[in-house]
Amino acid sequence: MDYKITSRILLLISGLLLATTISANEDNLPLMLVNNCMVCHGFQGSSLGPATPSIAGIDKKDFVETMEAYKKDEIPSTIMGRIAKGYTNADFQIMAKYFSKQAFVRYPQQVNLDKAKQGAVLHKEFCEKCHQNSGSSFGDEGASILAGQWMPYLRFNLADIRANVREMPKKMKIRMEKMVKIHGEDSLEALIHFYGSQTKPK
Repeated sequence: MDYKITSRILLLISGLLLATTISANEDNLPLMLVNNCMVCHGFQGSSLGPATPSIAGIDKKDFVETMEAYKKDEIPSTIMGRIAKGYTNADFQIMAKYFSKQAFVRYPQQVNLDKAKQGAVLHKEFCEKCHQNSGSSFGDEGASILAGQWMPYLRFNLADIRANVREMPKKMKIRMEKMVKIHGEDSLEALIHFYGSQTKPK
């Protein structure tokens, strides 16, 4: 075979192989970015607990804003602030898209059924507008999924919010303060048991 033809064929094959490799890398990019997350937050973002939240099904905008806040040290953390600094906003966008598409797996937790029943009533009155479908769906403001979330994580998060360590939306603050004023501090624990009691897929 003519040398020039052979060279061109080999060049063409090399180009095709390179294009395939780049395409494969692009396809695998989301997994490459989220692998570190899954070490703590579980396979596809569904945590095995007890104090690490599941992030499967998370609202994309909420994910990006939260990660940017960690990166800027606007949210206190033990490790998330350091991790977030290793990523760009473009990375956060890709990660957000990946986790938003994953199914939220809910694991059985030890709950007090009386408290869970009380929490269901409180949720309907004070929380359902934002945390829709009993806390398993997002409201208009991209509120977090609470149904089936790990109870220790919810306790820690609520404690930070109550101590003003973490900010919360103004509407949430008003509703929570109203609930506590009417029903007492125990109402928060009742809500936690209600969310922890929900283990069925939504």
